[in-house]
Amino acid sequence: MSQITYFSTNHKAAEVTFGEALLKGLAPDKGLFMPNAIPTFSKDELNALKGKAYYEIAAIVFSKFLGEEVPMSDLLAMTKDAYNFDVPLEQVIDRKYVMRLDQGPTASFKDFAGRMMGRMMQYFLKKQNVNKLILTATSGDTGSAMAHAFYGLNNIQIAVLFPKDEVSDRQRKQMTTLQKNVQIIAIDGKFDDAQAMVKQAFSDPDLACLNFTSANSINIGRLIPQIVYYIYSYTRLRKQDSNDLEEAVFCIPSGNFGDMMGCVLATKMGLPVKKILVATNENDEFTTLMNSHKYAKIEPSRNCLSSAMNVGHPSNLARLIELYGGNMDEKGNILKEPDFAAMDKMFYAMSVTDAETRATIKQAWDAYHVMLEPHGAVGWYCVEQYLSENDIDQDQLLISLETAHPAKFPNAIIDAIGVDPELPESLSGLEGQEEHFDSIEGNYPAFKEYLDKRYQWRK
Repeated sequence: MSQITYFSTNHKAAEVTFGEALLKGLAPDKGLFMPNAIPTFSKDELNALKGKAYYEIAAIVFSKFLGEEVPMSDLLAMTKDAYNFDVPLEQVIDRKYVMRLDQGPTASFKDFAGRMMGRMMQYFLKKQNVNKLILTATSGDTGSAMAHAFYGLNNIQIAVLFPKDEVSDRQRKQMTTLQKNVQIIAIDGKFDDAQAMVKQAFSDPDLACLNFTSANSINIGRLIPQIVYYIYSYTRLRKQDSNDLEEAVFCIPSGNFGDMMGCVLATKMGLPVKKILVATNENDEFTTLMNSHKYAKIEPSRNCLSSAMNVGHPSNLARLIELYGGNMDEKGNILKEPDFAAMDKMFYAMSVTDAETRATIKQAWDAYHVMLEPHGAVGWYCVEQYLSENDIDQDQLLISLETAHPAKFPNAIIDAIGVDPELPESLSGLEGQEEHFDSIEGNYPAFKEYLDKRYQWRK
Protein backbone atom coordinates (compact mmCIF):
# COMPACT_ATOMS: atom_id res chain seq x y z
CA MET A 1 0.00 0.00 0.00
CA SER A 2 1.32 3.46 -0.88
CA GLN A 3 2.14 5.97 1.85
CA ILE A 4 -1.02 7.42 3.42
CA THR A 5 -1.38 11.19 3.43
CA TYR A 6 -3.90 13.30 5.34
CA PHE A 7 -6.47 15.73 3.89
CA SER A 8 -8.73 18.33 5.48
CA THR A 9 -12.47 17.73 5.85
CA ASN A 10 -12.92 21.27 4.47
CA HIS A 11 -10.97 20.26 1.32
CA LYS A 12 -9.17 23.60 1.03
CA ALA A 13 -5.75 22.66 2.40
CA ALA A 14 -2.86 20.67 0.98
CA GLU A 15 -2.48 17.03 1.96
CA VAL A 16 0.24 16.36 4.54
CA THR A 17 2.11 13.48 6.14
CA PHE A 18 1.04 12.01 9.46
CA GLY A 19 3.84 13.83 11.29
CA GLU A 20 2.75 17.14 9.76
CA ALA A 21 -0.92 16.51 10.60
CA LEU A 22 0.03 15.58 14.16
CA LEU A 23 1.99 18.77 14.73
CA LYS A 24 -0.49 21.05 12.97
CA GLY A 25 -3.49 19.68 14.86
CA LEU A 26 -6.13 21.61 12.93
CA ALA A 27 -5.84 22.06 9.17
CA PRO A 28 -5.19 25.62 7.92
CA ASP A 29 -8.72 25.78 6.47
CA LYS A 30 -10.19 24.90 9.91
CA GLY A 31 -11.01 21.35 8.83
CA LEU A 32 -9.97 18.13 10.53
CA PHE A 33 -7.31 15.85 9.08
CA MET A 34 -8.38 12.47 7.73
CA PRO A 35 -6.38 9.71 6.03
CA ASN A 36 -6.77 9.65 2.24
CA ALA A 37 -7.06 5.86 2.51
CA ILE A 38 -7.97 3.59 5.39
CA PRO A 39 -5.63 0.62 5.76
CA THR A 40 -7.24 -2.75 6.35
CA PHE A 41 -6.68 -5.97 8.25
CA SER A 42 -7.24 -9.23 6.45
CA LYS A 43 -8.98 -12.10 8.22
CA ASP A 44 -5.61 -13.82 8.68
CA GLU A 45 -4.08 -10.65 10.13
CA LEU A 46 -6.91 -10.30 12.65
CA ASN A 47 -6.56 -13.96 13.61
CA ALA A 48 -2.82 -13.42 14.10
CA LEU A 49 -3.53 -10.74 16.74
CA LYS A 50 -4.94 -13.32 19.15
CA GLY A 51 -2.87 -13.38 22.33
CA LYS A 52 -0.71 -10.36 21.51
CA ALA A 53 -0.14 -7.76 24.23
CA TYR A 54 -1.94 -4.43 24.03
CA TYR A 55 1.21 -2.53 23.13
CA GLU A 56 2.00 -4.97 20.32
CA ILE A 57 -1.45 -4.54 18.76
CA ALA A 58 -1.11 -0.77 19.14
CA ALA A 59 2.20 -0.73 17.27
CA ILE A 60 0.71 -2.81 14.45
CA VAL A 61 -2.29 -0.47 14.11
CA PHE A 62 -0.04 2.59 14.07
CA SER A 63 2.27 1.09 11.50
CA LYS A 64 -0.71 0.76 9.15
CA PHE A 65 -1.27 4.52 9.25
CA LEU A 66 2.32 5.78 9.57
CA GLY A 67 3.98 3.53 7.02
CA GLU A 68 7.66 4.41 6.75
CA GLU A 69 7.44 7.62 8.80
CA VAL A 70 8.33 5.78 12.02
CA PRO A 71 10.23 2.46 12.11
CA MET A 72 8.44 -0.43 13.82
CA SER A 73 11.19 -0.66 16.44
CA ASP A 74 10.51 2.95 17.49
CA LEU A 75 6.75 2.38 17.48
CA LEU A 76 7.13 -0.65 19.73
CA ALA A 77 9.31 1.30 22.14
CA MET A 78 6.73 4.10 22.31
CA THR A 79 3.69 1.82 22.71
CA LYS A 80 5.40 -0.34 25.36
CA ASP A 81 6.22 2.80 27.35
CA ALA A 82 2.75 4.33 26.87
CA TYR A 83 0.65 1.27 27.66
CA ASN A 84 2.08 0.01 30.93
CA PHE A 85 -1.32 -0.53 32.60
CA ASP A 86 -4.15 -3.05 32.44
CA VAL A 87 -7.28 -3.00 30.26
CA PRO A 88 -9.86 -4.97 32.29
CA LEU A 89 -12.70 -6.68 30.41
CA GLU A 90 -15.39 -7.26 33.03
CA GLN A 91 -18.16 -9.73 32.31
CA VAL A 92 -21.61 -8.44 33.24
CA ILE A 93 -23.88 -11.22 31.98
CA ASP A 94 -23.59 -13.86 29.22
CA ARG A 95 -21.21 -12.43 26.60
CA LYS A 96 -21.92 -8.82 27.57
CA TYR A 97 -18.86 -6.99 28.92
CA VAL A 98 -17.71 -3.66 30.25
CA MET A 99 -14.27 -2.60 28.99
CA ARG A 100 -12.68 -0.49 31.72
CA LEU A 101 -10.46 2.17 30.20
CA ASP A 102 -9.70 3.66 33.61
CA GLN A 103 -6.42 2.12 34.75
CA GLY A 104 -4.02 4.73 33.35
CA PRO A 105 -2.32 7.53 35.28
CA THR A 106 -5.39 9.83 35.22
CA ALA A 107 -7.97 7.02 35.49
CA SER A 108 -9.57 7.96 32.16
CA PHE A 109 -9.73 6.56 28.63
CA LYS A 110 -7.99 9.75 27.53
CA ASP A 111 -4.74 8.24 28.81
CA PHE A 112 -4.71 5.81 25.89
CA ALA A 113 -4.56 8.55 23.30
CA GLY A 114 -2.73 11.15 25.34
CA ARG A 115 0.28 9.08 26.37
CA MET A 116 0.91 7.80 22.87
CA MET A 117 0.33 11.20 21.33
CA GLY A 118 2.85 12.80 23.69
CA ARG A 119 5.50 10.28 22.72
CA MET A 120 4.82 10.70 19.01
CA MET A 121 4.93 14.49 19.23
CA GLN A 122 8.20 14.30 21.09
CA TYR A 123 9.54 11.98 18.39
CA PHE A 124 8.68 14.34 15.50
CA LEU A 125 9.61 17.55 17.35
CA LYS A 126 13.01 16.15 18.23
CA LYS A 127 13.60 15.21 14.59
CA GLN A 128 12.68 18.74 13.47
CA ASN A 129 14.25 20.56 16.45
CA VAL A 130 11.19 22.80 16.95
CA ASN A 131 8.90 23.75 19.86
CA LYS A 132 5.11 23.67 20.05
CA LEU A 133 2.42 25.26 22.22
CA ILE A 134 -0.49 22.86 22.65
CA LEU A 135 -3.92 24.40 23.07
CA THR A 136 -6.74 22.13 24.15
CA ALA A 137 -10.24 22.45 25.58
CA THR A 138 -11.68 19.97 28.03
CA SER A 139 -15.14 19.07 29.28
CA GLY A 140 -13.68 16.77 31.91
CA ASP A 141 -11.02 14.11 31.44
CA THR A 142 -9.19 15.39 28.35
CA GLY A 143 -7.46 18.17 30.26
CA SER A 144 -6.01 16.05 33.04
CA ALA A 145 -5.00 13.26 30.65
CA MET A 146 -3.29 15.63 28.24
CA ALA A 147 -1.65 17.62 31.01
CA HIS A 148 -0.16 14.44 32.46
CA ALA A 149 0.74 13.04 29.03
CA PHE A 150 2.81 16.12 28.14
CA TYR A 151 3.96 17.09 31.64
CA GLY A 152 7.70 17.68 31.76
CA LEU A 153 8.31 16.92 28.08
CA ASN A 154 10.89 18.94 26.19
CA ASN A 155 9.90 21.10 23.20
CA ILE A 156 6.29 21.35 24.41
CA GLN A 157 4.18 23.82 26.40
CA ILE A 158 0.51 23.02 27.01
CA ALA A 159 -2.43 25.30 27.87
CA VAL A 160 -5.75 23.72 28.85
CA LEU A 161 -9.09 25.55 28.94
CA PHE A 162 -11.99 24.22 31.01
CA PRO A 163 -15.49 25.50 31.94
CA LYS A 164 -15.07 26.45 35.59
CA ASP A 165 -18.45 25.14 36.77
CA GLU A 166 -18.65 21.89 34.78
CA VAL A 167 -15.82 19.61 35.87
CA SER A 168 -15.61 17.59 39.07
CA ASP A 169 -13.20 18.60 41.85
CA ARG A 170 -10.98 15.60 41.17
CA GLN A 171 -10.94 16.23 37.43
CA ARG A 172 -9.88 19.84 38.07
CA LYS A 173 -7.23 18.97 40.67
CA GLN A 174 -5.62 16.43 38.35
CA MET A 175 -4.84 19.39 36.07
CA THR A 176 -4.29 22.28 38.45
CA THR A 177 -1.81 20.55 40.76
CA LEU A 178 0.70 20.29 37.92
CA GLN A 179 2.95 23.16 36.84
CA LYS A 180 6.23 23.15 34.87
CA ASN A 181 5.20 23.30 31.19
CA VAL A 182 1.45 22.98 31.99
CA GLN A 183 -0.88 26.01 32.23
CA ILE A 184 -4.53 25.56 33.22
CA ILE A 185 -7.15 28.21 32.39
CA ALA A 186 -10.71 28.34 33.78
CA ILE A 187 -13.25 30.12 31.60
CA ASP A 188 -16.57 31.62 32.60
CA GLY A 189 -18.51 29.66 29.99
CA LYS A 190 -19.30 26.25 28.50
CA PHE A 191 -17.09 23.60 26.91
CA ASP A 192 -18.28 24.62 23.47
CA ASP A 193 -17.11 28.18 24.20
CA ALA A 194 -13.67 26.83 25.11
CA GLN A 195 -13.57 24.64 22.02
CA ALA A 196 -14.54 27.56 19.78
CA MET A 197 -11.89 29.79 21.38
CA VAL A 198 -9.19 27.19 20.73
CA LYS A 199 -10.25 26.80 17.10
CA GLN A 200 -10.29 30.56 16.55
CA ALA A 201 -6.81 30.93 18.02
CA PHE A 202 -5.52 28.30 15.60
CA SER A 203 -6.69 30.33 12.62
CA ASP A 204 -5.73 33.77 13.97
CA PRO A 205 -2.76 35.10 11.94
CA ASP A 206 -1.83 37.43 14.82
CA LEU A 207 -0.97 34.38 16.93
CA ALA A 208 0.75 32.26 14.27
CA CYS A 209 4.12 32.98 15.91
CA LEU A 210 3.06 30.92 18.95
CA ASN A 211 3.30 27.74 16.85
CA PHE A 212 0.12 26.03 18.07
CA THR A 213 -0.99 22.45 17.86
CA SER A 214 -3.89 20.60 19.50
CA ALA A 215 -4.15 17.64 21.85
CA ASN A 216 -7.86 16.89 21.96
CA SER A 217 -9.66 14.68 19.50
CA ILE A 218 -9.59 17.24 16.69
CA ASN A 219 -5.98 16.02 16.32
CA ILE A 220 -5.58 12.89 14.18
CA GLY A 221 -2.86 11.80 16.63
CA ARG A 222 -5.52 11.49 19.32
CA LEU A 223 -7.89 9.58 17.08
CA ILE A 224 -5.75 6.71 15.82
CA PRO A 225 -4.89 5.42 19.33
CA GLN A 226 -8.61 5.17 19.98
CA ILE A 227 -8.89 2.50 17.30
CA VAL A 228 -6.72 0.10 19.26
CA TYR A 229 -8.88 -0.87 22.21
CA TYR A 230 -11.73 -2.03 19.99
CA ILE A 231 -9.38 -4.38 18.16
CA TYR A 232 -7.71 -5.48 21.41
CA SER A 233 -10.98 -6.26 23.21
CA TYR A 234 -12.30 -8.13 20.19
CA THR A 235 -9.21 -10.33 19.96
CA ARG A 236 -9.55 -11.15 23.67
CA LEU A 237 -13.29 -11.86 23.75
CA ARG A 238 -14.13 -13.33 20.32
CA LYS A 239 -14.74 -17.03 20.06
CA GLN A 240 -11.27 -18.52 20.08
CA ASP A 241 -12.17 -22.02 18.86
CA SER A 242 -12.84 -20.89 15.30
CA ASN A 243 -11.03 -18.93 12.61
CA ASP A 244 -14.35 -17.48 11.53
CA LEU A 245 -14.75 -13.87 12.60
CA GLU A 246 -17.96 -13.31 14.56
CA GLU A 247 -19.52 -9.84 14.61
CA ALA A 248 -19.40 -7.75 17.79
CA VAL A 249 -21.57 -4.93 19.09
CA PHE A 250 -19.88 -1.96 20.77
CA CYS A 251 -21.57 0.68 22.95
CA ILE A 252 -19.78 4.01 23.23
CA PRO A 253 -20.68 6.85 25.64
CA SER A 254 -20.05 9.88 23.43
CA GLY A 255 -19.26 13.57 23.88
CA ASN A 256 -16.89 14.99 21.25
CA PHE A 257 -17.16 11.66 19.37
CA GLY A 258 -13.47 10.80 19.22
CA ASP A 259 -14.11 7.40 20.80
CA MET A 260 -16.96 6.73 18.42
CA MET A 261 -14.76 7.65 15.45
CA GLY A 262 -12.12 5.23 16.70
CA CYS A 263 -14.68 2.44 16.51
CA VAL A 264 -15.87 3.54 13.06
CA LEU A 265 -12.28 3.54 11.77
CA ALA A 266 -11.68 0.10 13.30
CA THR A 267 -14.77 -1.11 11.45
CA LYS A 268 -13.53 0.40 8.19
CA MET A 269 -10.22 -1.40 8.78
CA GLY A 270 -12.03 -4.73 8.79
CA LEU A 271 -13.02 -5.31 12.42
CA PRO A 272 -16.30 -7.24 12.18
CA VAL A 273 -18.81 -4.95 13.90
CA LYS A 274 -22.53 -5.63 13.72
CA LYS A 275 -23.73 -2.41 15.35
CA ILE A 276 -22.30 0.66 17.04
CA LEU A 277 -24.45 1.95 19.90
CA VAL A 278 -23.89 5.68 20.37
CA ALA A 279 -25.00 6.85 23.82
CA THR A 280 -25.14 10.55 24.64
CA ASN A 281 -26.46 12.42 27.63
CA GLU A 282 -29.14 15.11 27.22
CA ASN A 283 -26.96 16.79 24.58
CA ASP A 284 -28.88 14.84 21.96
CA GLU A 285 -27.79 16.46 18.70
CA PHE A 286 -26.59 13.14 17.27
CA THR A 287 -29.76 11.26 18.20
CA THR A 288 -31.75 14.02 16.52
CA LEU A 289 -29.51 13.81 13.44
CA MET A 290 -30.05 10.06 13.16
CA ASN A 291 -33.80 10.35 13.69
CA SER A 292 -34.45 13.30 11.39
CA HIS A 293 -31.37 13.41 9.12
CA LYS A 294 -31.14 17.08 10.10
CA TYR A 295 -28.38 18.55 12.24
CA ALA A 296 -28.62 21.37 14.74
CA LYS A 297 -26.08 22.36 17.36
CA ILE A 298 -27.16 22.67 20.99
CA GLU A 299 -26.19 26.15 22.15
CA PRO A 300 -25.39 26.36 24.99
CA SER A 301 -24.65 22.72 25.72
CA ARG A 302 -26.67 21.13 28.51
CA ASN A 303 -24.97 20.57 31.84
CA CYS A 304 -25.41 16.90 32.77
CA LEU A 305 -24.10 14.47 35.38
CA SER A 306 -21.82 12.88 32.75
CA SER A 307 -19.87 16.12 32.45
CA ALA A 308 -17.25 15.00 29.92
CA MET A 309 -20.08 14.49 27.43
CA ASN A 310 -21.54 18.01 27.73
CA VAL A 311 -20.85 18.82 24.09
CA GLY A 312 -23.41 20.59 21.94
CA HIS A 313 -21.44 20.40 18.69
CA PRO A 314 -19.06 17.42 18.53
CA SER A 315 -16.05 18.27 16.36
CA ASN A 316 -15.64 14.70 15.13
CA LEU A 317 -19.03 14.65 13.42
CA ALA A 318 -17.27 16.30 10.48
CA ARG A 319 -15.09 13.20 10.18
CA LEU A 320 -18.06 10.85 10.43
CA ILE A 321 -20.00 12.75 7.77
CA GLU A 322 -16.89 12.66 5.55
CA LEU A 323 -16.50 8.89 5.92
CA TYR A 324 -20.07 8.40 4.81
CA GLY A 325 -19.68 10.50 1.67
CA GLY A 326 -20.93 13.85 2.95
CA ASN A 327 -19.36 17.13 3.99
CA MET A 328 -19.79 19.22 7.15
CA ASP A 329 -17.95 22.47 7.82
CA GLU A 330 -16.49 23.50 11.15
CA LYS A 331 -19.66 25.39 12.06
CA GLY A 332 -21.85 22.30 11.72
CA ASN A 333 -23.38 23.10 8.34
CA ILE A 334 -23.94 19.96 6.27
CA LEU A 335 -22.87 21.04 2.80
CA LYS A 336 -23.35 17.58 1.30
CA GLU A 337 -25.55 14.90 2.81
CA PRO A 338 -23.87 11.64 3.85
CA ASP A 339 -25.24 8.20 3.07
CA PHE A 340 -27.86 8.20 5.81
CA ALA A 341 -29.10 4.74 4.80
CA ALA A 342 -25.67 3.26 5.56
CA MET A 343 -25.45 5.24 8.81
CA ASP A 344 -28.89 4.04 9.88
CA LYS A 345 -27.74 0.47 9.33
CA MET A 346 -24.56 0.87 11.40
CA PHE A 347 -25.62 3.15 14.28
CA TYR A 348 -28.13 2.93 17.11
CA ALA A 349 -28.30 6.33 18.80
CA MET A 350 -29.83 7.15 22.16
CA SER A 351 -29.94 10.14 24.50
CA VAL A 352 -29.99 9.36 28.23
CA THR A 353 -31.29 11.64 31.00
CA ASP A 354 -29.59 12.26 34.32
CA ALA A 355 -32.43 10.41 36.08
CA GLU A 356 -31.88 7.39 33.83
CA THR A 357 -28.14 7.62 34.45
CA ARG A 358 -28.58 7.55 38.24
CA ALA A 359 -31.04 4.68 38.01
CA THR A 360 -28.61 2.69 35.85
CA ILE A 361 -25.76 3.12 38.35
CA LYS A 362 -28.03 1.56 40.99
CA GLN A 363 -29.48 -1.12 38.69
CA ALA A 364 -26.04 -2.31 37.50
CA TRP A 365 -24.82 -2.51 41.08
CA ASP A 366 -27.91 -4.26 42.42
CA ALA A 367 -28.27 -6.73 39.56
CA TYR A 368 -24.64 -7.48 38.65
CA HIS A 369 -22.47 -5.88 41.36
CA VAL A 370 -20.87 -3.82 38.59
CA MET A 371 -19.87 -0.29 39.58
CA LEU A 372 -20.39 2.31 36.85
CA GLU A 373 -19.68 6.02 36.91
CA PRO A 374 -22.05 8.40 35.05
CA HIS A 375 -20.47 8.09 31.58
CA GLY A 376 -20.34 4.31 31.71
CA ALA A 377 -23.90 4.30 33.06
CA VAL A 378 -25.08 6.30 30.05
CA GLY A 379 -23.56 3.57 27.90
CA TRP A 380 -25.04 0.70 29.88
CA TYR A 381 -28.53 2.25 29.82
CA CYS A 382 -28.23 2.33 26.04
CA VAL A 383 -27.16 -1.34 26.07
CA GLU A 384 -30.20 -2.34 28.13
CA GLN A 385 -32.55 -0.46 25.81
CA TYR A 386 -30.96 -1.96 22.70
CA LEU A 387 -31.27 -5.47 24.12
CA SER A 388 -34.90 -4.92 25.11
CA GLU A 389 -35.86 -3.53 21.71
CA ASN A 390 -34.11 -6.15 19.59
CA ASP A 391 -34.06 -9.93 19.49
CA ILE A 392 -30.42 -10.30 20.53
CA ASP A 393 -28.99 -13.77 21.11
CA GLN A 394 -27.47 -14.44 24.55
CA ASP A 395 -24.34 -15.51 22.69
CA GLN A 396 -23.94 -12.11 20.97
CA LEU A 397 -20.63 -10.48 21.92
CA LEU A 398 -21.31 -6.97 23.21
CA ILE A 399 -18.72 -4.63 24.73
CA SER A 400 -19.67 -1.37 26.46
CA LEU A 401 -17.06 1.24 27.35
CA GLU A 402 -16.47 2.54 30.87
CA THR A 403 -14.48 5.69 30.21
CA ALA A 404 -13.47 6.88 33.68
CA HIS A 405 -12.87 5.43 37.11
CA PRO A 406 -15.91 5.61 39.43
CA ALA A 407 -13.75 7.32 42.07
CA LYS A 408 -13.63 10.40 39.84
CA PHE A 409 -17.34 10.87 40.53
CA PRO A 410 -17.74 9.81 44.17
CA ASN A 411 -20.84 11.90 44.91
CA ALA A 412 -22.81 10.33 42.07
CA ILE A 413 -21.80 6.83 43.19
CA ILE A 414 -22.54 7.45 46.87
CA ASP A 415 -25.92 9.00 46.07
CA ALA A 416 -26.91 6.06 43.87
CA ILE A 417 -25.64 3.02 45.78
CA GLY A 418 -24.32 4.29 49.11
CA VAL A 419 -20.76 3.16 48.39
CA ASP A 420 -17.72 5.43 48.29
CA PRO A 421 -15.56 4.00 45.49
CA GLU A 422 -12.02 3.14 46.47
CA LEU A 423 -9.45 5.57 45.17
CA PRO A 424 -6.98 4.19 42.64
CA GLU A 425 -3.36 5.09 43.22
CA SER A 426 -3.52 7.69 40.44
CA LEU A 427 -6.11 9.74 42.36
CA SER A 428 -4.64 9.40 45.86
CA GLY A 429 -3.27 12.48 47.59
CA LEU A 430 -4.87 15.12 45.34
CA GLU A 431 -6.96 16.75 48.07
CA GLY A 432 -4.00 18.17 49.95
CA GLN A 433 -2.12 19.55 46.95
CA GLU A 434 -2.05 23.24 46.05
CA GLU A 435 -3.88 24.28 42.89
CA HIS A 436 -2.56 26.70 40.28
CA PHE A 437 -4.74 28.06 37.46
CA ASP A 438 -5.79 31.32 35.84
CA SER A 439 -9.33 32.53 35.18
CA ILE A 440 -10.58 34.48 32.17
CA GLU A 441 -13.89 35.45 30.59
CA GLY A 442 -15.42 32.97 28.16
CA ASN A 443 -14.85 34.93 24.95
CA TYR A 444 -12.16 34.99 22.30
CA PRO A 445 -10.85 38.57 22.82
CA ALA A 446 -10.10 37.73 26.47
CA PHE A 447 -8.38 34.50 25.46
CA LYS A 448 -6.33 36.19 22.75
CA GLU A 449 -5.17 38.87 25.18
CA TYR A 450 -4.22 36.17 27.69
CA LEU A 451 -2.19 34.21 25.15
CA ASP A 452 -0.50 37.34 23.87
CA LYS A 453 0.66 38.30 27.35
CA ARG A 454 1.40 34.85 28.73
CA TYR A 455 3.41 33.57 25.77
CA GLN A 456 4.84 36.80 24.37
CA TRP A 457 8.34 35.41 25.00
CA ARG A 458 7.78 33.22 21.93
CA LYS A 459 7.61 36.25 19.62
